Amino acid sequence: MNVIQRNTNSVVSSSPSIETSSPAVRSAQRASRIRRWLALLLSSHTGIAGAIIVLLVVFIAAFAPVLAPHDPSHTDLGAMLMPPAWLSGGSLDHVLGTDNLGRDVLSRILYGARVSLVVGICAVIVAGIIGTALGLLAGFYGGWIDVAIMRITDSLLALPAMLIMLVIIGVFGPGLVTLVFVMGCTKWVAYTRLTRGEVLSLKQRDFVRAAYAIGTKNHVIILRHLLPNVFSTLIVISTLSVGTAIIAESSLSFLGLGIQPPDISWGYMLSEGQSYLSTSWWIATFPGFAITITVVGIIFLGDWLRDMADPRQKRQ
Repeated sequence: MNVIQRNTNSVVSSSPSIETSSPAVRSAQRASRIRRWLALLLSSHTGIAGAIIVLLVVFIAAFAPVLAPHDPSHTDLGAMLMPPAWLSGGSLDHVLGTDNLGRDVLSRILYGARVSLVVGICAVIVAGIIGTALGLLAGFYGGWIDVAIMRITDSLLALPAMLIMLVIIGVFGPGLVTLVFVMGCTKWVAYTRLTRGEVLSLKQRDFVRAAYAIGTKNHVIILRHLLPNVFSTLIVISTLSVGTAIIAESSLSFLGLGIQPPDISWGYMLSEGQSYLSTSWWIATFPGFAITITVVGIIFLGDWLRDMADPRQKRQ
């Protein structure tokens, strides 16, 4: 019995998840980790480009009322279909031109960043919470809970996500809240499968077994020992999922099943400008550029975060 107790104590003392340290040591470790991440970010060209693009889009969305030269909903029938300022007939008052109702395209793009980012981020948060919770339960408890959750996950993976979203939106009607809910409820499967796989590996580690040995309750093991160890991986997949969520929102808004007036999104602007591509190409082209640049920036940043979460990077 004494030998078992000594072994348990040695495992507990060597476990990074159970070991306690002073606030000063934890603060120093956190500062060292931040410095390492910043150094690795500065050494990555794609990481820097992605961070700049994402920060710029967030800045634009946050300060759209200050940056926008006009009211995005104001119509001016006398300035309908005005081309960009550098083309013949353009005006510096409308740098990117106007749409079929005389509304300033630049102002609408700036305000559209708000809705597109809100939908993308909120949908990922909903999907992440649902998927992570189910993945933790499936991986930790196993048995019939694991079987039930994974059968539901496999069933959803067998169906096209866009088809499910179209059906649900057709039943409940389009709108911002419905869009976030639908996207969150169809994108959680990736989080569930990833979290379950990580938990199945982690619960065989010594620090989890030591927590069992000292009588730690199950919910404490899940929240304090398992969840923090999968959090970095979840951050990576969440970053990449924001880009796919923005594309999905744009696709649904393009079909008329996403954002509805008076709200403005880049996908809705694309839908409005599709009829004028041959004559007034700028109505749809500039929102398309905004979507492309934003998604590329998010992918670059997510790719850098994936490299940071790689254990081989942590050993360098």
